[in-house]
Order: sequence, then structure tokens, then C-alpha cells
Amino acid sequence: MKTTRKCRAMLAVGLNLVALFFSITAFITTYWCEGTQRVPKPNCSKETKSNCINFNGNGTANSSNPNLVHYSWETGDDRFLFRYFHTGIWYSCEENINGIGEKCQNFIDLAPASERGVLWLSVISEVLYIVLLVVGFTLMCLELFHSSNVIDGLKLNAFAAVFTVLSGLLGMVAHVMYTQVFQVTVSLGPEEWRPHSWDYGWSFCLAWGSFTCCMAASVTTLNSYTKTVIEFRHKRKIFEQSLREEQMFIDHEAINYFRERSIHSISSSVEVFADPATSTTKSLMPETSVDLSEIPEVLGEDQC
Repeated sequence: MKTTRKCRAMLAVGLNLVALFFSITAFITTYWCEGTQRVPKPNCSKETKSNCINFNGNGTANSSNPNLVHYSWETGDDRFLFRYFHTGIWYSCEENINGIGEKCQNFIDLAPASERGVLWLSVISEVLYIVLLVVGFTLMCLELFHSSNVIDGLKLNAFAAVFTVLSGLLGMVAHVMYTQVFQVTVSLGPEEWRPHSWDYGWSFCLAWGSFTCCMAASVTTLNSYTKTVIEFRHKRKIFEQSLREEQMFIDHEAINYFRERSIHSISSSVEVFADPATSTTKSLMPETSVDLSEIPEVLGEDQC
């Protein structure tokens, strides 16, 4: 039983550690959602001669001459660029069209004012989710490595399960709230930022993977606790039953013993008291024999 409990405890600690690693990684990365944004092509210049709009077949557009008419044959989606972007809880980063690297901005500033309170609640829930995961992991490690007493181990096991379940619920609420805020921002956010197409990224998958590992760790911890308690109750029931049967057997033996002793004592006392009575009776009777011929045949009235 001890080996099985230790294996279950090690499994719960491993799942909790994976959940903690996934949650911290998802919290600090910016790949919860990713996709493309449609932005107009800039005018071609000496610095930018690709991915730009060329007027009249020239490389530059002379905007200083108002009498000059500029023609562009690009229409529809040809007039736009599709730049890659990715967004996390804290920042939203877009591809830099005119240079190398990315341009990032605060996602809280991009969210509509009506959704910023929900976004802050999501951030607070994520922080509490990570904190409770750390507390549950610490309790599981204490129960695994520093608990020699079974009762103390069960107490630590129960507290670790409670903290892990609470952290999983907070994590689920945080993920759902962030998803809601992002969808509203896509519809009501700044026009120059609104995505043309988007999908969930690997950070989002890590966040829900962390939630899955967290709930698996809590279920494993609760299973270890309940199984240990059931085994102890079953052993206690068997012990009490065997003790009751042994006590009944001892009582039965004692009753038979005292019963036999009482019968033996009564029979012996009867034998002891019978002999004196017999001897006394015999001693009271005359030892000489009586001759019946000497008794007169007819007794007088006075004698009668």
C-alpha cells in the first residue's frame, strides 16, 4: 500500500509541475491568438520599392505638383498588405512592413473601455491560478518527502487537492474571460488593428493544457486520499470484527470453564456432606440386635 501511495503522489506532483510550467509559459508569451491584418500598401519611395503602390509606373509619386494626375492599377486586395500578428495577455505584436522585426503595443490599451475590467479580472485570475498551483505543488512535495506519519500525510494530501481544484477553476475562468475580451476587441477595437483572419495560437493551447494537467493532478490527489481512507476503514472494520469474534470465543471458553468448575464443586460438596450424615445415622442406631420373641404379643391398653 505504501508503494502504491508513493507512486500516486509522484504522479500528482509530476502533473502539477507540468501544469505550473505550462501556465507560466502561456502567461508571459504573446501567442494566445495569431493571424493576419489587412493594411493599405504604402506609396513607393527610394527606400521602399517593394510591397508598395507605384503611381504611373514610376518609382516615386510627386505629390508637390497638384496638376499631376496619378494612376494606380492596383485594386481590391492588391492595394493591401497582409501582415502577421500575434497577441497575448499583455502585448500585441505586428510584423514591421517597412523594416525588420516586430512592433508591439499594450493589449490593454487596444481593448475597448467596456472590456478592460474583464481583462483585468482575467489577469488577476491567471496570477491566482499560478499562485495556487505553487501552493498545491509545495504541499504535495511535503506529503511525498517529509511526511512520515500517515495521518499528517492524509491532511497534507487533502489540502493539496483542495488548492489544486481551486486553482484549476480559477484558470478556466481566466481563459474564458480572456477569450471573450479578445473576440470583443476584434469587433470593436481600433480599426487599424482589427484582424482580417485569426486563430488560437500555441500559448492558448498551453494554457488549456495546463488546466487539463491541473485537474488531472487534483483528481489523482483526491483518489489517493479517498483510497487510503477506504483502505484504513476496511482494515479497521476487519480488525474490530476479528476482535469481537475473539472476545466472544474467550467469553464462551470462560463460561464453559466456570460451568464445569461449579458442577464439579457441587458434586464434590455433596459427596463430602453425604458421608458424615451416613456415619451419624449409623452411630445413632444400636449395634446390638433385638430379639423379637421377647416382645409380648399383646400389649396392654396402658401401654398403647
